[in-house]
Amino acid sequence: MKSLIVALTALLLAGCSSTPDPDQDPRDPFEHFNREMWDFNQELDRNIISPAADVYDEIPEGVRRALYNMTENLDEPSSFVNNTLQAKFADAGVSLSRFVINSTVGLLGLFDVASHVGLNKRQEGFGEVLATWGVTDGPYLMLPVLGPTVVIDRGGDVVDGMYFPYPLLTWPMDIARWTIKGLETRIQLRQQERVLNNSLDPYAFVREAYFQNWRDRVYDGNPPVEMEDDEFEDFEDFDRFDDIDLESQTQP
Repeated sequence: MKSLIVALTALLLAGCSSTPDPDQDPRDPFEHFNREMWDFNQELDRNIISPAADVYDEIPEGVRRALYNMTENLDEPSSFVNNTLQAKFADAGVSLSRFVINSTVGLLGLFDVASHVGLNKRQEGFGEVLATWGVTDGPYLMLPVLGPTVVIDRGGDVVDGMYFPYPLLTWPMDIARWTIKGLETRIQLRQQERVLNNSLDPYAFVREAYFQNWRDRVYDGNPPVEMEDDEFEDFEDFDRFDDIDLESQTQP
């Protein structure tokens, strides 16, 4: 993480000293670097991630779902804090209740009992808190392995990682958690592959899809009315690995 922060800082300083391209998307000042990372991620996906997801997909869906539920349950305390910081007290109460119910009756989160009693997820990240407080997004970045983001979104994840119970996890547990989330997300993203492959510029397509999803998260599904391209309507859920909504999938 420290190496990543240093690298990003150097990248930002280098970008500040360069002459801006008038034809460049102002949200994406490091497009050349980002496109190289896009190519790297595509190659990584082709050779490692996608084949690993194929193997993981052979595990019974009920087992996969239970493992994913357990990783998602760990996010509830941070959602409780982040909802509270945005004065969403009802949502904060839902997040806290979900954590208590799923950690006990749901056997450490393996089963999403809370959703069955009407307490659906109210997930909020610290990046969304910053956006609500008026902090600007910062430049768009395509990170190796992690994919598309903006500075406050990924930076907010660092703060979220400091909330209970994450400090109690060992590094093997953390690796297992991200592996489960990543592989499950890669399986679900197969639904969007056809749309992506038919795009004239997949990189730009994913960038627009990310910003559409990010606005939707910040404004709780009611972003300000803007001109939209119909091409992106079927790809609203494309984002970093922890944003795929699996509630509609078959329950174990």
